[in-house]
Amino acid sequence: MSAIDIRHTHTLPTGKARKAVEQVAQTLSERFDVDYRWEGDTLRFSRSGVDGRIALEPEQLHVTATLGFLLSAMKGPIETEIRRVLSERF
Repeated sequence: MSAIDIRHTHTLPTGKARKAVEQVAQTLSERFDVDYRWEGDTLRFSRSGVDGRIALEPEQLHVTATLGFLLSAMKGPIETEIRRVLSERF
C-alpha cells in the first residue's frame, strides 16, 4: 500500500473553500471514477483501490489517501493531478 499526504494552504472563506473542494472532488470523480461524500467539513472519497479524504481547515486543506496495490504504481500521476487541481482552485 502507498499513501498520499498533501497540505495545501488557502485564504478563502469557508463557504468558497467548500465549493472549491467540491469542484476538486468532481474533477477527481471524472478523471479517476471516485465516489465522494461530505462528513462535516471533510470530504471523503473512495473507489476500488483508494480511500481518502480532504479535510477543510481554516487556512489549509489536508488531503490524505491510501492507495491499494494496483494503484500504488499510479501514485505519482495521482498526486500530481491532485496538486494541479488544488493549485488551480486555491
